[in-house]
Amino acid sequence: MVAIGVVGYIETPRGLRALKTVWAEHIGEEAKRRFYKNWSQSKKKAFTKSCTKWADDLGKKEIEKELNQMKKYCTTIRIVVHTQMKILRRRQKKAHIMEVQLNGGSVADKVDFARNHFEKEVPVGAVFAQDEMIDIIGVTKGHGFKGVTSRWHTKKLPRKTHKGLRKVACIGAWHPSRIQFTVPRAGQKGYHHRTEINKKIYRMGAGYAMKDGKLVKNNAATEYDLADKSITPMGGFPHYGEVKQDFILLKGCCIGPKKRVLTLRKSLLTHTKKRALEKINLKFIDTSSKFGHGRFQTPRTRPPSWDPSRRTGRNRKLHSCQKPSLLGNKICFTKRK
Repeated sequence: MVAIGVVGYIETPRGLRALKTVWAEHIGEEAKRRFYKNWSQSKKKAFTKSCTKWADDLGKKEIEKELNQMKKYCTTIRIVVHTQMKILRRRQKKAHIMEVQLNGGSVADKVDFARNHFEKEVPVGAVFAQDEMIDIIGVTKGHGFKGVTSRWHTKKLPRKTHKGLRKVACIGAWHPSRIQFTVPRAGQKGYHHRTEINKKIYRMGAGYAMKDGKLVKNNAATEYDLADKSITPMGGFPHYGEVKQDFILLKGCCIGPKKRVLTLRKSLLTHTKKRALEKINLKFIDTSSKFGHGRFQTPRTRPPSWDPSRRTGRNRKLHSCQKPSLLGNKICFTKRK
């Protein structure tokens, strides 16, 4: 995530109200795309005026004035961050923008922290840590309009039922003459906003990095592994590809399909159970192929005879060695010497 702004909120009888918003001097193109429906045909005028404040002394004084007003009047400080779409091999170029609340310290410390992190990356390791319990917020996988059997898993009626059997037999009494909310009905299944709590972080992995002129990919090996290996399984993750950046290894499953954006949140609970506080030492991470029955962990552990290019070449050689000859109505193959 990259920090591009800070927002200060004051408390009112009707809830929080934004008092001031200060934007950074340089805002990336991927963040500006979020403010346009059609980027290519737009005039790309977003933030052109706010950027000029940083150029002259008068504008800098105005920015300092707004920051001082935040320190004096605001009770809640939130930093505006956006995702980095350019480092992902995806079709989407438009970044996701969100506000992240700053906690801990005084209001002045929060404003100074946000000001010092303008245009800087906030790595995942600066927020979360190993063996921590976190929450995941996202949108589930969509399944469209579904009936009661698929949507609510109601029992199917007997085979000879009139007008269908994937139904609810009785949807309520005559009176009250309304259908209660507890009765299963057909409708939208999936694509719902959900929050899953208590996901334990098993590993905080580092992305690919250059060291001594060599590309280091060893981010999935444990002390029991004999060879270096990366977190990407052989052949890549299905429907995703290769993971080259920093990653988090969680226990359990995640919401939604591949490539859907997720929000990671610090846990709101005070954990006291042994399962939440235990230290995890991974002994093995399976990096075999997820497309089929994976047999090898890394390309180096695969024998040369299993090389796909050699196997196809060997099959072509065998086919080319077979010469057909006609004997009556039958075709027989004689092997060349």
